[in-house]
Amino acid sequence: MPQFVHRITKYDPADRDKHGRYIGDEDTSSDHGPVESAYLQAVAAFVEEAGVDRLTIREPEISGYVNYGLEPPVEGHGLAGLFPPGLAGYHDGAQVPLPVGLELVRAMLRDNGAWCRLEVDDVFTVHVGYDQYVYVGSDTPCDSAQARTRALGLFPERMDASPWAFDPEDADEPGEQRPADEDFWERLRWCVITRQAALLQEGYVANASRWHRLTVDGLDEVRARLTARARLTVWPDLSTDVDAVLAALPDEGPVVLVRADGQGVVTGMIADYTDDRERAELVADARTACALSLHLDEDRPLFGAVLPDSDGVLRARWRTEPTQGDRDWAFLKTLHAGRICTGTVTAIPDFGVTFVDIGGFTAMINIPELSWRHVDHPSDVVAVGQRISARILDVDMSRERVSMSLKALQEDPMPAFAQRVGQVVTGVVTRLVPFGALVRVEDRPDGLEGLVHLAGPADGDTGRPEDVVRVGDILTVKVVAVDLSPRRISLSRVQVPAGTGPA
Repeated sequence: MPQFVHRITKYDPADRDKHGRYIGDEDTSSDHGPVESAYLQAVAAFVEEAGVDRLTIREPEISGYVNYGLEPPVEGHGLAGLFPPGLAGYHDGAQVPLPVGLELVRAMLRDNGAWCRLEVDDVFTVHVGYDQYVYVGSDTPCDSAQARTRALGLFPERMDASPWAFDPEDADEPGEQRPADEDFWERLRWCVITRQAALLQEGYVANASRWHRLTVDGLDEVRARLTARARLTVWPDLSTDVDAVLAALPDEGPVVLVRADGQGVVTGMIADYTDDRERAELVADARTACALSLHLDEDRPLFGAVLPDSDGVLRARWRTEPTQGDRDWAFLKTLHAGRICTGTVTAIPDFGVTFVDIGGFTAMINIPELSWRHVDHPSDVVAVGQRISARILDVDMSRERVSMSLKALQEDPMPAFAQRVGQVVTGVVTRLVPFGALVRVEDRPDGLEGLVHLAGPADGDTGRPEDVVRVGDILTVKVVAVDLSPRRISLSRVQVPAGTGPA
């Protein structure tokens, strides 16, 4: 941040105690006149001496459910005439000319609607705090601007730093900031396809949101309309049972009521009504609706992200509320194909997939990846609660899936068995197939199996293997070939004369 920071106030430093606390008469409201004008002229003097002609809006806000200002809120949040309707242009990263920047300072001095940081990269900042405390930072001392400020009847005081400077550690749960990149949009598209998600909340400024109903065909159109650097939050669909949503509203306390009318227009509002008639009016023309608690431990979105700039760089500094989906994303980013992970088997369902907890995220091992040998059921190889190590095969960011292989850390028995081509062995018939039988050619329960063709003139030409052998029969076979890709062992039946064994 800028090296030289000055606090500009109308409060005489002589009226501060030894701890720096102001103890004089304190008029914390704006006079909307000479004093306010003096503040603006002082800021303009610092801007001019710093050589700045445009200011950048950072982390913009409007008044939320509760107005903490000493003055009543005004229509338009004090931004009327500065930006088009709907606050277009009032977003993080927007550059405004000096006159507009000064009008933003005026709105913040009046403390009745809008607030933002005004900055120019790391060389100039203007922050407005409570009680008309203004903090100006610059990479130059701005001696002339200080003198001008004193001449205006205000008091510039040197500070180590602005208390309103952005600090990422102020986040409730600091963590890696998730960008709304192509991985995010592919994940969102998949969630819409699978009906996990249908609502996108666009936080274009703090304390205000736009809501978008998502469809697979309309997702790109919604994406194109989003405000620069917006915070995006993904939610499940609205409920068609509007009456049930209405009945579930708490008796007291605010909730975020999201509703869609007959034209499909989605709106969200903070509602705090206890009168049944007023509650009913909230959803009078709603076709679908939902109520979201303002308490983060009660309602959690699926996941969120922040829009990067058009060049793909994430310059917005604010964060979305951390969700399990975002934590999963951050964890998945640390994984890659080929990495060996250790985890605990958590479930072995009957459909052949083994689920493994690898550190708060559940990965899966398909049954062919449990062993190089034949496996009837995963429980033949692993057990719930068992600690295992496996190699990652693939990390699918859009579906948030990690597939792993246990056999990748095992020695493949096929290359060693290939050395037995030409040998005659005995084995047990394990299965019958249309053209022959599978014979286990290793003396172990999960031994390798090869295919021996049975139907043909030498076997009576019945065309039915079951007329020749049965499961459990012992056959003498010759290893004809071992193919490593595809994995296949070819056998031929050897007719053994009575009273003799395999060669």
